[in-house]
Order: sequence, then structure tokens, then C-alpha cells
Amino acid sequence: MNKQQLITQLQTHGLQWLEPAQEFMGRKGGAGPSDHRAITIDGTTVMVPIFNDLAVRSPYTAVPDPITDCAILRFQDQEITSISFPQRPRFYDLATADGVPYWKIALLHSRDVLATTVLQTCMRYNDAATSCHFCAIGQSLEADRTVSRKTPAQLAEVAEAAVRLDGISQMVMTTGTPNTGERGAAYLAECAKAVKAKVHLPIQAQCEPPTDFIWFERMKLAGIENLGMHLEAADPEVRKRVMPGKSSIPLSYYFEAFQAAIEVFGWGQVSTYLLAGLGDTVATLTEVCDRLINMGVYPFVVPFVPISGTLLSHHPAPNSEFMQDIYERVSAMLKQSGLSSANMKAGCAKCGACSALSTFEVS
Repeated sequence: MNKQQLITQLQTHGLQWLEPAQEFMGRKGGAGPSDHRAITIDGTTVMVPIFNDLAVRSPYTAVPDPITDCAILRFQDQEITSISFPQRPRFYDLATADGVPYWKIALLHSRDVLATTVLQTCMRYNDAATSCHFCAIGQSLEADRTVSRKTPAQLAEVAEAAVRLDGISQMVMTTGTPNTGERGAAYLAECAKAVKAKVHLPIQAQCEPPTDFIWFERMKLAGIENLGMHLEAADPEVRKRVMPGKSSIPLSYYFEAFQAAIEVFGWGQVSTYLLAGLGDTVATLTEVCDRLINMGVYPFVVPFVPISGTLLSHHPAPNSEFMQDIYERVSAMLKQSGLSSANMKAGCAKCGACSALSTFEVS
């Protein structure tokens, strides 16, 4: 089994962590790679589910050595390889003047990415008729593991410390969707401007398409180099089923927004998440990825991970064969176009830890 196949297997099966996992080792709830743990395999750091029901049944197990920060990865009773994992970042030990721990403001993703949800609330989250059924944005807030609104000053303070103490190389800012026409773009721009005034750090912002595309220019002027607008699923019926509120934004409008964003941020500096396993077929995902790539939008294809406590917590994850088929098809299109995650200035696709796609790009 090569590294591509192993990463694909781990991200679809999860990993049994055979000792109690400390809080800083992974993420429960929230936005982004929830219920995951960062592990490094042969020099590649990836996010692997360890906290959800999927991981409990995984044939992959690991027992960490607290002295070496390494573990032996096993498949059933067979030893596979040695893995390592990032240490607790030093900025986690700090707090703001008013006593808010830095880790409640922004978190380490993978090995060198600082990530934050600037607004931890969403206009759709509390109503099953409108919420995205895979979303856990409110869980970490309810558990007092974050704050609902990170101020620009707090984010700038944490970003400076993360760069200085832990060598952070980029920052990802996402947001819950407020009930405003700019869909959070205004606050993302305000936060990015504050961070840029404090420290040089490439920034990706993520939000829904705003009603006025002038916000793309305003975000760029604030210092945001890369924009993510996430489709999650491509088939309109799948979208309607798993994200009944967000699916009211038609695909046609997303593609208008992608085109407008490309004109501002540049070819290859706009991306979208696609959660494979929600119901889209390989053909549907391949078709939408081809369309996106031809526009200069990077389709970050990620295996769907059922998150504990969500409406899709018991939805099956995609199998590894399904993911490998998609990765092979999409990576071939990326190579042909010259679009590359490595050439992105910031963002989830540049990090690549939640997917095996980038490893297929370079094979």
C-alpha cells in the first residue's frame, strides 16, 4: 500500500487512538476538520478522524509514545508504519489581557496553519429546516471551547504570537453566515486588515457568495489573498436534502460568484470544498470539477466525515475506492490545466491535510 492509498484509507475509515486523546490533540465540533487529529506519515501531515463513531470501528489503530511524539500505526494486527504528530503549539499557553485563552480564538490546523471561525454563529444553524446537516459550528461554542465573536484585535494578537512562537505560515478565516447581504465578507475584511497590520501572514477567507460582488475587491484590499466559497455538494437534489437553507443559493449564482472572484483574486486563488460521500456520483463530481478547473477555481475534494452530534452523524463515510477514483480523475484534470494547490497563496487546499488530493497531484 502506497502513501496515497494509506492516507485515503485513514481519512475514510478513521483511526482508533488507543489511549485517551488530550483536548489539544484534536477538534470536537466547530467548523472545519472536526473530530480529527493531525498526524504525519512519511513527511506528509494529514487530518484523520479519531473522535467520531467511524473511528471507533476503524481497523486502523495507534498507541502513541508520549516521550517520542510518535506511534506505531497498525492495520488490525499488522504493523504498517511509524507516524508522528505535531506537539501542542506554544501560543496555546497564552491568553488575552481579559483572560481569553488564545486557543479559544484560533487553532492550529495540520502543522503550520492558523485557523479561526470569526463568527461562531450562523443564521441557519438552529433550525433543522435550514441548517446544513453535516455542520457542527455550534458544538464548540456550546462546550465553551471558543467564543462567539473573535475581535479583530484578538485575532491580530494571536496571529502574531503563532507566527513568532510556532512558525505559522498561513491563516484561514471562515465564518458562520450572518443574516446580511455580504454574508460575513465585511467582518472577514475587518479581521484580515487587523491581522495584516500586525504580522505578515497569507490569509484565505471563506464565506458564502455575497449579494454584491464588490465585496471581493474590498476583501482583497483588506489583505485577503485567497477566497473560498464552498459548494459542499454538486447535485441540486443532494444539496436540497443535506443543506436545505444553503441550497436556496443556486449553483448558477455560485458560478457567477466564482467568475467574479477569479477576476479579483486571480486564476488559481479561488477554491471550493466538495464533500464526497454526501450523495454525489463520481460522474457528477468529475463534471463539476472539470467546470471549476476550466475557470481557474480549485475544487478541494474532501471525504465526508460524519461528525458526532450532527444530523448526519450516522451517515456512512465514502469508501476508499470511491475516493481514489475521484482523486485520480480530478488530479489528472488539475495537471492538464496547470492548476496546483502548491501555487495557492493560502487556504485549505494549499494546506491539503483534509484530503489526499494533493498527493495525487504530484504522483
